[in-house]
Amino acid sequence: MTQERIKVGDTLPDFTLKDHHGKELHITELKGKKVLLSFHPLAWTGVCAKQMKSLEDTIEQFKKLNTIAFGLSVDAVPSKHAWAKKELNLREIRLLSDFWPHGGVARKLGIFRHTDGCAERANIIIDKEQRVAFVKLYDIPELPDIKEIIAFLRK
Repeated sequence: MTQERIKVGDTLPDFTLKDHHGKELHITELKGKKVLLSFHPLAWTGVCAKQMKSLEDTIEQFKKLNTIAFGLSVDAVPSKHAWAKKELNLREIRLLSDFWPHGGVARKLGIFRHTDGCAERANIIIDKEQRVAFVKLYDIPELPDIKEIIAFLRK
């Protein structure tokens, strides 16, 4: 059974995930802030690394725009932790693990790739009331344009 893809105007479904440090994040804690959920298929891959580094490189702009950005994939917490530390050198961006139930959040959002066992490459922006304001899916080899996200957040 395939979940219908989330669209602009929908309310974000409730979820709790662990970040790459093992700390839980309950999405409703972020009400009142804009949130970027930047889904990448799998850690330890080239385009995914560039996508996550672009979030880290843009952190000051996100702060000015009252936005919290997260990277999400189906990778387990230990894998995400090692990737963030050894390859990405992340200091501020939190990587969320949608590992168990496998791809549970991606499934709720209708962006889980059942044939590949991972999420689509996607950016979803949630407004301060936790309604979806922006959704864009990208081809797996395509690097999302962070400038497009910043421009949208400035509107």
